[in-house]
Amino acid sequence: MRMFGRKEREMQELNMASLPDLIFTVLFFFILITHMRDVTPMVEYVVPEGTELVKLVPKSAVVNIYVGTPLPDMHSHMHEGMHIQLNDKCATIADIGDFVEAGRRKMSADDRNKMTIAIKADRQVNMKLISDIKQELRSVGATRISYAATQRGNQPSN
Repeated sequence: MRMFGRKEREMQELNMASLPDLIFTVLFFFILITHMRDVTPMVEYVVPEGTELVKLVPKSAVVNIYVGTPLPDMHSHMHEGMHIQLNDKCATIADIGDFVEAGRRKMSADDRNKMTIAIKADRQVNMKLISDIKQELRSVGATRISYAATQRGNQPSN
């Protein structure tokens, strides 16, 4: 004898038809926002420390020049023991102008106006080399230059 008219309830099945669409949408989102490193450093550099650091944006308007000691098995043009790397090639100061112009041609018109040369140099690089690089950059009209650095840590007082 049933006093209360309870029915057995069936659990509804979850509709899985839209799950593949959702997975591909999320995958596509991560592919779009992920920045793949397109240059493999062939020089070793330890950037100097600084106190007034500013992050560069947008990255699409930044052209990187690496300066440091060569990694093992790397052959390049030397300038007092330091090597200059432009994209995936070691180069001389004379190559910088063409490199900057090629980078400028690849950019959109908006990025060309904001183009910044980021010099990622080892803290032991001779200032003569940095000055020579700046002179070459000036000759091709690349006057917005930034220098890579790490934030100077607060030293504990003893």
